[in-house]
Amino acid sequence: MANHFIRNVMFPHLRLRFLHSSGPPLPTTAATSSPSFTVDFLINSCGLSLKSALSVSSKFQLNDKTPQNPQSVLQLLKSHHFSDSHVAQLIVKLPRVLNCRIHDNLKPKFEYLVKIGFEGELLPQIILSNPHMLEMSLVSRIKQSVQFLRLFLDSDEKLLVSVKRASWLLGKNLKIILQPKVDALMKEGVPAHVVERLLILQPRVILQSPERLINTVNSVKNLGFETTDTMFIQVFRVMIQMSESTWKKKIEVMKSMGFSEDDILKAFKRFPQCLAYSEENIRKTLHFYFNTMKLEPQTIIVHPNLLGYSIETRVRPRYHVLKVLESKKLIKGYKKLQILRIGEKKFRAKYIDQFIDEVPGLLEFYLGVKEANGLVLDSEENDDTNE
Repeated sequence: MANHFIRNVMFPHLRLRFLHSSGPPLPTTAATSSPSFTVDFLINSCGLSLKSALSVSSKFQLNDKTPQNPQSVLQLLKSHHFSDSHVAQLIVKLPRVLNCRIHDNLKPKFEYLVKIGFEGELLPQIILSNPHMLEMSLVSRIKQSVQFLRLFLDSDEKLLVSVKRASWLLGKNLKIILQPKVDALMKEGVPAHVVERLLILQPRVILQSPERLINTVNSVKNLGFETTDTMFIQVFRVMIQMSESTWKKKIEVMKSMGFSEDDILKAFKRFPQCLAYSEENIRKTLHFYFNTMKLEPQTIIVHPNLLGYSIETRVRPRYHVLKVLESKKLIKGYKKLQILRIGEKKFRAKYIDQFIDEVPGLLEFYLGVKEANGLVLDSEENDDTNE
């Protein structure tokens, strides 16, 4: 019976897909549970693979008597910079969008999102990151979310950055979800501009309970930071993500590597991110600096941002290049910190390009070490550090 169905009902629509498919044979049960019109539309109009189309159609059906609406939905998507890939991703995530009304649902939402800054490629990006916003009320959910955010974000540019980082902000009842948390922070003396920065840089932080937020603010104060200090927000962002037990474990790792607790706190105050990394990463990084590069612990205390450099893709490859040049007596007395801190382009110009004739294959050696450590090198890597 199943074979008869495939041959007489589905095959006329899908024979080319079947003939050229490199996947496994189609399960009989999946075929018999999927009306041919839906599968055909998902493949030929939406760009889904046969496997994805069968999966989607097992949970969602199109009415073959009214194909105009799904076609109109696709036209609307294409007119708003949705590529074929975007369309396929959206349909897999939210197939019901094909049945959404155009003029009183999708179109007004698209127009509003474009109005607040999600233009061009940004529109499909934000919708794909939170497709369920297309099922929410524009007035009572999306617009209300934007209005709430505008109480703290003084420009659409800032709003755009915040929502790009956390698209769930659109469509949530932020007055209920976020207002108590904001109130708790401000009650503890956190200025409005710090709340704004949190909403821009790390909005998920404010989802913590009011009690957790208050405790973290007090912990940061206990380290000697006032809520008005420039570094307050950086310290707060690191500490809010760590439990007390995790904090203690990281302190113990640092102490086991030869630091005193006072030294650790000095480093943390200079560069809070130094304790944001995992215990394993901290231990591995310090091991390389101390045992291979022979740096002194005091160097890390003064320059704790060294803990933020990747050993695999930045430190080790540069160190090996310097050892090659040193062995050939091409350099001497180089400054270890300088070779770590300068940007990629400057490093290559000063320590590779300059010696390319004296050391044939030096660039290939350097890139090979990077690739061996799992990096697909981008030749236009950003110069994000200073000398």
